[in-house]
Amino acid sequence: MTGLAQPAPADGRLGPEQPPDIVEQIARARARAKLRFRLIFALTWVVLIGALAALIVSTGNVDPPFLGEWLPYILGGVSVTIFVSVVSIIWATGFAVFGALGRLSTIAPIYAIASLYVSLVRGTPLIIQIVFVYSALPQFGIVLPPLLCGLLALSFNYGAYMTEIFRAGIQAVPRGQTEAAQALGMPQGLIMRRVVLPQAVRIVIPAIGNEFIAMIKDSALVYLVTIQEVYWRASTIGTRYFRSFETLLVAALIYWVLTMIFSFFQERLEKRMAQSDVRI
Repeated sequence: MTGLAQPAPADGRLGPEQPPDIVEQIARARARAKLRFRLIFALTWVVLIGALAALIVSTGNVDPPFLGEWLPYILGGVSVTIFVSVVSIIWATGFAVFGALGRLSTIAPIYAIASLYVSLVRGTPLIIQIVFVYSALPQFGIVLPPLLCGLLALSFNYGAYMTEIFRAGIQAVPRGQTEAAQALGMPQGLIMRRVVLPQAVRIVIPAIGNEFIAMIKDSALVYLVTIQEVYWRASTIGTRYFRSFETLLVAALIYWVLTMIFSFFQERLEKRMAQSDVRI
């Protein structure tokens, strides 16, 4: 009888022909496009890096035996570079937290001190700050070990830049969180430690990762205070044997590899945090 629904076939299909799974086809197409993009990306890198390496070798300024002899010595500075960067970013985070709280303070002297700190540090070159800590502080009777001078100068400088990052992160925490804590009778200091700062840190972690990657490169400046990191070793050997082109090239490659490694982990961390935000 016309107008009545036809019974479904016994095998469960909706009709004589199975309709294609559009969602699955789109997913496969996207996967193929993503794989194609990655292959082209990798091939482009290989071609460009290979061409650059061939150009450098063609100059005749590369002595493989010399590099093979001194490469382990230069690589020995990697641990120092990483140590300086890690400790400095931790100290810089402490400076940034106090700086951000000062910038958000309603007490005029505290706000003025924090603002002066940010303005002074951001308005002067990092290299001058490192030399000042190492050479000028002894004029006031403050003599610090070279390593401590480098760590203090780097963390003090990056703390000023990260102050604005933390200030923005604190202000990004919904005001309702603070109001709810106040309604429970929590004091302001406890609210900041238990409610605001943990959420602010979560917000600013990607920015801290970017600052850490930049610090890996800026850590080369601590060679001025005789810290034997990668650049100090490469520069010293290159100057001694008049092979600065090769040694500085090796140092540049080392810093490049370090930044790529930490950039990879930072990207994974950001994706992990994004997934957790979606679940929440």
